Amino acid sequence: MDKKNALRAGALTAGTTLMMLLMTSPALAVTRDDGDDPGPGLSVMETLGLYVVAPLAIFAVITGLVMVLDKSTDREPKVKTKVPVKAKAGA
Repeated sequence: MDKKNALRAGALTAGTTLMMLLMTSPALAVTRDDGDDPGPGLSVMETLGLYVVAPLAIFAVITGLVMVLDKSTDREPKVKTKVPVKAKAGA
């Protein structure tokens, strides 16, 4: 019974892979479609700037804004003790 299930799983995996490969073949087409008007390609520096530097810069700006505009004053980690803590006299 175990061999039969393994054969069924292998056939399903192979069939799914074959169908995916057949469906993605138009993505590798060499001929141009109607209305296809590609622009000039990006250089290596433009590509790195667009897909690496720009997201890192956006992340840094958001992080900086969160750190600067954060109004919370309690930065110490909470310590869980079983001893009750007395309130400060001046508070």
